[in-house]
Amino acid sequence: MTSAYPQDWPVTVVEGRVPQALWAEIQALLEAAEESDGNPSLSEQTTVLMKSPDTRSEEIVTVAVHALDDTSGSSAPEDLAGLAAIAFGEDGAGVAELAVHPNYRNQGVGMRLVEAIKELRGATGLKGLKAWSHGNHEAAAELATHYGFVPERQLWKMVLVRHPHETAEPLPEGVHIRTFEPGRDEDAWLATNRAAFSHHPEQGSLRRSDLEARMAEDWFDPRGFFLAVDDDGGILGFHWTKVHPAHGEHRALGEVYVVGVVPEAQGRGLGRALTLHGIDYLHSLGLATIMLYTDADNLPAVAMYRRLGFTLWDRDVLYSLA
Repeated sequence: MTSAYPQDWPVTVVEGRVPQALWAEIQALLEAAEESDGNPSLSEQTTVLMKSPDTRSEEIVTVAVHALDDTSGSSAPEDLAGLAAIAFGEDGAGVAELAVHPNYRNQGVGMRLVEAIKELRGATGLKGLKAWSHGNHEAAAELATHYGFVPERQLWKMVLVRHPHETAEPLPEGVHIRTFEPGRDEDAWLATNRAAFSHHPEQGSLRRSDLEARMAEDWFDPRGFFLAVDDDGGILGFHWTKVHPAHGEHRALGEVYVVGVVPEAQGRGLGRALTLHGIDYLHSLGLATIMLYTDADNLPAVAMYRRLGFTLWDRDVLYSLA
């Protein structure tokens, strides 16, 4: 039995990579939260930073709240009740994400985490503080409002439950598609990604270590990583797909993980052709449902995805501390 007063529970602050034992606890909490909520509590980039050996102490801070057993008389921590991760950008601002174990919700754990984050903000001199709410569940929205956070950005999750196109989209003249080759294409792809997403705060800042961390994940499969190249071999665009295995009551689904086209190749239908090429590949694996993320204010992308048959499924909201 645990104390009903989370404000008395110990808070652990870890800079940089989290220790292996704590990471195992975090994984268990994240799996329980996703099973309950239907979507992940943390972004992929955050989990990469938390466990990567290349992560520097100034890149991320993890705050963990452990419950205490108040019947045993022991002060030893019990379950991991909640956690917050704060990633620091080059502009000196921090972006937080929170997760609370389903067994410890509605007990003040979220408030305990936000208070700890605000304390860190004061101690580190952060120039700004933002927080993602993945799925923007009612409790998270209320917590954000209570502490003075206001919505700033929406990331839409869209889903395609059938493929309305019978044939592949033709590629622009002089362009063909091949798959990514590990050990050969990393640097060229990173340059293409930077050019395609120069306006994007997360995707455009990926480094070699970020790419290699994703390539080390169990889900990575170069057969689903497509590059559009010109006659000279230069990469003009790409479509990186991802497969989410079935778990619990959730069936397997494919993801349009990221599609990018360099500015000089845009306006020729290449993004659409790459998107359909990846969707065809995912369907060939027997995946009937395809999902993707896109910024709600990226109206051209939203319009294209709607024309392809995607509909709004869920949304993540980025809050900023007013």
